[in-house]
Amino acid sequence: MYQFGFEKLDVWQEARKLTTDIYKLTEKFPEKEKFGLTNQIRRSVVSIAANIAEGATRFSAKEQAHFSSISYGSLIELMSHLIVSLDLGYVTQEELDLLRNKIQPLSLKINNLRNTQLAKANK
Repeated sequence: MYQFGFEKLDVWQEARKLTTDIYKLTEKFPEKEKFGLTNQIRRSVVSIAANIAEGATRFSAKEQAHFSSISYGSLIELMSHLIVSLDLGYVTQEELDLLRNKIQPLSLKINNLRNTQLAKANK
């Protein structure tokens, strides 16, 4: 079966796995948060992989780096939402720590991808 280029990227695959983890986690959030924090968390996590994929379709390295930057911003937004979720009692410290241990290495991979793209753009 044919695979698009972005599907072969480890960073996209990790973002995809994180998306699944986040959707499962937010299923237990209160119903009153369905259109609030739950929606914001899910939108930010979906944006991570989506922007990596979209960036992979761009021809210029500068444009690719732009989408990697957006992906990184969405990842940090997600982390912020998760910390607020801890404050509100929607996630446990253990759940947050497990997610942080997935988010931190993913943040490094996205930054490495962006830096590689920027280096190509500046040649």
